[in-house]
Amino acid sequence: FLFRGEDIDKKVKVLSGGERSRLALASLMLEPHNLLVLDEPTNHMDMRSKDILKSAVMKYDGTVIVVSHDREFLDGMVQKVYEFRDGGVREYLGGIYYFLEKRRLESLQEVERKAPAKGVQQPEAAAPKGGGKLSYEQKKEQEKLVRRMRRTVETIEAELAGIEAQLAASDAKFAAATTYDEAEYKAYNELKAQYDRRMHDWEKASYELEIVEEG
Repeated sequence: FLFRGEDIDKKVKVLSGGERSRLALASLMLEPHNLLVLDEPTNHMDMRSKDILKSAVMKYDGTVIVVSHDREFLDGMVQKVYEFRDGGVREYLGGIYYFLEKRRLESLQEVERKAPAKGVQQPEAAAPKGGGKLSYEQKKEQEKLVRRMRRTVETIEAELAGIEAQLAASDAKFAAATTYDEAEYKAYNELKAQYDRRMHDWEKASYELEIVEEG
């Protein structure tokens, strides 16, 4: 788990987030458990740490339930995929690429973007006067609102695509790296956090657009 030399004598309180994750997982692997539940275990981990974790999990004799959006980490490791969507659970008897093929998707981030947003407050809209059809002026205003909201959604989608490209480039760079650059990994984790924030913005904007279009 990449702890060697003077690292062995470090206090836990001085370890980084990734080091603490590796320590916790190493401790789990030493105990005779037959079931592990890992929730986004690769967060704050560099490529080398991910590879070590993946190797350890694949050698583990028990059952492992992994919650993760890291496609490369899941590839070749999982034998079943469970998708939670539309209030139900669907089982796919195959690996992560089998799941993506069945759903006709290219990435797990695309699954998130296609999934309906939940827990987003419905935007308020003025009711048409008299309870009848929208007036000409109201229709024009609604059309303007829809166009503006669509532009917002498209802008966020473009940003997400750009961030995904940067993350992919960083993954490739880390895979080929022979030295550890803490600044680069910190920037990588900050980029992932930015992606999560913009994904939340996309879900909210998409849901609000859907409500307005249906109205």
